[in-house]
Amino acid sequence: MITHPVTTYAMTQHSSPSNLRYPAWQREYEASLHEPDPKKLLERVHAVEAAIFNRLQDLAQTSESTDHKAEEQTIAEALRTLRVLKRDKLQFPDWETE
Repeated sequence: MITHPVTTYAMTQHSSPSNLRYPAWQREYEASLHEPDPKKLLERVHAVEAAIFNRLQDLAQTSESTDHKAEEQTIAEALRTLRVLKRDKLQFPDWETE
């Protein structure tokens, strides 16, 4: 089984609402990273995944001339961290095993 440690930066980075670059989904993401209760954590993970999905839909509908690469990369990193969080703290199966 391949294990991927949760990114230390993502787990320890504390952001205030005023300094979030992408508040449409980052508030939910930050809350999920710091939730100690497994039942609430599952709810928070679902909320951030929905927020990210909605944001990706918004990005897909915006002008093609607008560059969203930085936010898309940040979303990809957040989704990787959420996958590890779900595996390690919520006992989800690791779908990346070989």
